[in-house]
Amino acid sequence: MKLAHNVKLSVFAHEGEDTGKISEALKGLCPFDLEKEKVALKTTIATGFKERKITIFEVFLKKERHTTRFLNHLKENLSEGHVNLIRSQAESRLDSELNFFIRLDKAKLLKENKFYLTDSGDCFHIRISLAAYPANREAGLKVVEEWLKQ
Repeated sequence: MKLAHNVKLSVFAHEGEDTGKISEALKGLCPFDLEKEKVALKTTIATGFKERKITIFEVFLKKERHTTRFLNHLKENLSEGHVNLIRSQAESRLDSELNFFIRLDKAKLLKENKFYLTDSGDCFHIRISLAAYPANREAGLKVVEEWLKQ
């Protein structure tokens, strides 16, 4: 069963942070080699608050084999408590376009290599475009439930 049309992973590296370590951690969220699979790591430089440089790293997964492997890897690396939290918050994590949002704590991932849910802005952002038919909230929530049950 196709779970997602695509998945976008992104993270901000603020001036003074180790951009190499952050980009490697973003690549590490995927359970496959991005280069071998011909998946690009996009880098954008932006200017933030007080003219500070921000590097934005993005990975866009659009092939079903990539999205499925990523979603399975994500679920396997979340604690049972976090899977249950996602399940209980599913309604608020889903927007009207059937995008499902998850944030992983950046510090925990960088220091401990742990997938830990957060509400903070200093995080790895995950946007999952759900493959739901018909394209409505109810069907989208069913896709999330199917993913979490697997």
